[in-house]
Amino acid sequence: MMGEAVARVARKVNDTVENKKDSLDLANCKLMTFPVGVYKAMRSVTEGIHRISLANNELKSITSRFVTTFSQLTELNLAGNYLHRLPEEITSLLHLRAIDLSRNRFRRFPEPLATVPALETIDLEENEIAEVPTDKLASMALLRSLNLRANPVGPEVRLLVRPLVPFDLLLSPEEPIPKA
Repeated sequence: MMGEAVARVARKVNDTVENKKDSLDLANCKLMTFPVGVYKAMRSVTEGIHRISLANNELKSITSRFVTTFSQLTELNLAGNYLHRLPEEITSLLHLRAIDLSRNRFRRFPEPLATVPALETIDLEENEIAEVPTDKLASMALLRSLNLRANPVGPEVRLLVRPLVPFDLLLSPEEPIPKA
């Protein structure tokens, strides 16, 4: 079973390298960490990789090496993992426009994202986020959409409406307060 998963990752990496694709799809590969061998196998094409999907794996963390190796990313899909933080180096992804961190284990908004200059879309649906750095988000010039549905966000986040923030803020409907 494990060998099959390794072979699938190798096939996907080889396909990306051989066909000089601009994306790498390693979703649903049962990865617990990003395979170190992939760095070596892809070193000739890392500058051309703009989209990576590592969705629905078992990742507990993303390393600074991953971020610095794939420095030209515009889209990063990390949905459905066990992530609870991002490396500070994420701020060096100057071209990153969209990041999907839905269905992870974040308890706080990953603050390094607030300084990623080109970020337009952040999906944090189905995490455990209660607090959001509203001041930092308001200063994100290009942010268009922040999805915080299915998070236990506090009432102060619900006060973030246009024109205070220039982006779409997606929240779950408030639960009615049960009558005593």
